[in-house]
Amino acid sequence: MQFGRCFEEFEVGAVYKHWPGRTITEYDDTLFSMLTMNHNPLHIDAYYAEATQFKRRLVVGPLIFSIALGMSVPDVSGKAIANLEFENVKHLGSSPAVSRIVVSSQLKPSPTTSVVKTYSRSNAV
Repeated sequence: MQFGRCFEEFEVGAVYKHWPGRTITEYDDTLFSMLTMNHNPLHIDAYYAEATQFKRRLVVGPLIFSIALGMSVPDVSGKAIANLEFENVKHLGSSPAVSRIVVSSQLKPSPTTSVVKTYSRSNAV
């Protein structure tokens, strides 16, 4: 398996299903919450969370985003210089992590670099 793609290897409309999947555990959520100083009891206190409308602890959103981004690296950005921006980040529900190449060769900011714009979707239950 290759790690990332060069600009010429991307095809507009291609879909990359990122494998393997990742189960987010209670430990993952607690550790991420503590590392990022997110002490909201909805994420770290099961007793507190039971009394809310959700009836259980919720996984902190940036953890889902971070794992989804990491899962896309071998397929999409492994050979990239940088991930330039993220827009319209939403938590939608349950589905596998997928990246769809939306735009490719139309974006060439300089003779030595290229930009590939992707649409990625990753959700957690």
